[in-house]
Amino acid sequence: MSTDGRTALRNVRVFDGKRLGEPRTVVIDGALIGDDPAGAEEIDAAGAALLPGLIDAHVHLHDPGNLAALAAWGVTTGLDMACWPAERVASLRETGGAADFRTAGLPAIGPGGHHARMPGMPPEAVILTAADARRHVEARAAEGVDYIKGVAEAPGEGGPPADALRALVEAAREYGLKTIVHAATPGAYTMAVESGAEFVTHTPIAGGVRARDVAAMRGAGQRSIPTITMMEALLTAFMTSGPPPGRADHLGEVLGDVGRLHRAGVEILAGTDANAESSAPVPVPHGESLHHEFELMARAGMTPVEILRSATVLPARAFGLADRGAVRPGMRADLLLVNGDPIRDITATRDIRAVWCAGHPVTPATAREP
Repeated sequence: MSTDGRTALRNVRVFDGKRLGEPRTVVIDGALIGDDPAGAEEIDAAGAALLPGLIDAHVHLHDPGNLAALAAWGVTTGLDMACWPAERVASLRETGGAADFRTAGLPAIGPGGHHARMPGMPPEAVILTAADARRHVEARAAEGVDYIKGVAEAPGEGGPPADALRALVEAAREYGLKTIVHAATPGAYTMAVESGAEFVTHTPIAGGVRARDVAAMRGAGQRSIPTITMMEALLTAFMTSGPPPGRADHLGEVLGDVGRLHRAGVEILAGTDANAESSAPVPVPHGESLHHEFELMARAGMTPVEILRSATVLPARAFGLADRGAVRPGMRADLLLVNGDPIRDITATRDIRAVWCAGHPVTPATAREP
């Protein structure tokens, strides 16, 4: 037993962002990955694969239990897309031994649409002008948010005007912040792309992504967080109650759009829209849903390596999280140890042997009874 809290994983194959390497030793030294195994507690990880802790690029967090659920499934970072008030944000930031938390705080919305009808949505979330957008960014920056979230609706459906949305993105950049824009319909998607936001989240389920938007995203280097799991859940709910007129009633179009974006060279990041809020359109479980998202991404034509990158190195790079997303000395010890070979079979990510969040061991959700 180590006397200084260090752990050495022996004979483990490490995912380096491109492949699984030959078996080697990885040292967990406190909250970081170290390089000296001498005197460390040893764990024989033969037959297992070590991945960087997973990053879910679209979640909604309510309490520390959500962070614990993420961690138990190997999701060591949750990028929250709407969390308020400030007291809740502070509580989640202080949660130790679970997934790390980043947030956009209060989103910027229009006077109509689903978000405006959400219980407890503060009036200050509404932006109608460029001046409103700048005030919103200034307020969120003062609260210490990690990025800005805007909600686009198709023209005439109650979202922020196009000029206000563009001003939101421009103001965010002045504060050194990136912007994610929600877009769940083709018209909203076009507005999100034209806003210049760094990220567009969701995939339309009523008409698909327009070809010109795919080309524009590729040209501008914008990234997609498609949240296929949420779109699938919405489609299931619509089919149960009867799809609204003009609403797509199958998953094939969504998967096809994600495939087109990917083939065009638009960077895809894995995100689920996981939530446990009664005000959400449909619930999506924290943690487990990311593994389901992987399976849907595979159906959209992405390879296991591409999928793993979409939840490790790519979101870490895109969101400026330089201390994670890779397994090497000096990086944060966010680690996921799985049985099998996820490079050959992406479902292997579900067979979790161990998880560490900043070096803190977490009991896996899939822990077997002795």
